[in-house]
Amino acid sequence: MAKPTYDELAALVASQALKIQELEATITQLRAEVTELKRRLGQNSRNSSLPPSTDQLGLSATRREQRKAGRKPGKQPGGQGFALRRTDTPDEVIEYQPAACGGCGADLADAGEVGVSARQVTDIPKATARIVEHRLHRRRCDCGHVTTATAPAGVDRPVQYGPNIRALACYLVVFQHVPVERAAMLIADVTGARPSTGWISGVIAQIAGMLDGPTTAVKTHLKDSPVLHVDETSVNIAGVKWWLHVACTQKLTAYHLHKSRGRVAVDEFAVLPGYTGTAVHDALSVYDGPKYATARHAWCGAHIARELIAAAAADPDAAWCIAAIEAFHDLNNAAHQARDAGRATISDTIADPLQHKWNHAVLCGLADNPRRPGREQSKTRNLLERLRNHTDKVLLFAQNLSVPHTNYPDVRIMPMLV
Repeated sequence: MAKPTYDELAALVASQALKIQELEATITQLRAEVTELKRRLGQNSRNSSLPPSTDQLGLSATRREQRKAGRKPGKQPGGQGFALRRTDTPDEVIEYQPAACGGCGADLADAGEVGVSARQVTDIPKATARIVEHRLHRRRCDCGHVTTATAPAGVDRPVQYGPNIRALACYLVVFQHVPVERAAMLIADVTGARPSTGWISGVIAQIAGMLDGPTTAVKTHLKDSPVLHVDETSVNIAGVKWWLHVACTQKLTAYHLHKSRGRVAVDEFAVLPGYTGTAVHDALSVYDGPKYATARHAWCGAHIARELIAAAAADPDAAWCIAAIEAFHDLNNAAHQARDAGRATISDTIADPLQHKWNHAVLCGLADNPRRPGREQSKTRNLLERLRNHTDKVLLFAQNLSVPHTNYPDVRIMPMLV
């Protein structure tokens, strides 16, 4: 068999080299797909915007921390208790006297009192719907005119539900978030009244209309507040996804329901346009609109923390990610400690090293996750670019202590890796 020529060997090597390049590109693509699939499978309420109800069964982060600290489940020593306690002012007292001696059987009618023991039962009266009929009598005057008695306020139909059932329906649906159909079932089971789902929906709409004035007043106060928290979340309405937009402070909250998550809904909400304080939000691009440029923007630390935790889960060997989480956490703690001490700023000796650690971690992350020309960038790369390009929004809480770290101002410690 003839030996291959030089040109044939060169062609074979070139062909193999091309094949190797194709395989390397395929491997790179498959690795990226595996990483993305692992990221999706690993999503939970701590590293994404998924609600806690979607988390897999198992020990929660709080329970794991509890075990590490050696604490037992349940109320901890010194915690506030809610046990049922005896009252000195019962609503009703029922006396029970023994009729005969439990020893010899003698009559005890004239026996002397030697003490009493009390047992209290806390209960609610049976909630039964009562039907009250209002009869409006008519009288004919000698002049021939017939006059009908005036109905009490609110009694304006031949048959209707009263204010207490209306209030209960509104409370169940609006405050307790009970679905309309289940609210109707609950009222029927507990009271015997059987309102329809249409009637309950009508009550909610009527009450909402009565709140136009207070809602406008709340929005006015929100626009005047120095710090404003804005967010949006999806809700299911008759099988269709809508968006509930929220604007709030620690004392005031306004809601706006809309089919859109975008600027048309935010504009219609009419709180953020023209606002001149600090708006804390989840960095959604909708808040970058020109109508909202009058505000100073801060990004919610809880959202950033979840994304960093997700990046660490996708690449457990990423030292930059652990460093970024630690720096972010320590800056949050330093801000709280400075506020508690009555200081206006974090001292430079504390803030400067932590901010340097943060910036260095982001730069290292960018180096470890280079851009992929002509391809969709990874979640981690996109996150790092946002952190690098918007440091002023990400770390505003550490530079201005009037700005909270998250949209949850009472949260003092951000979620950490467990």
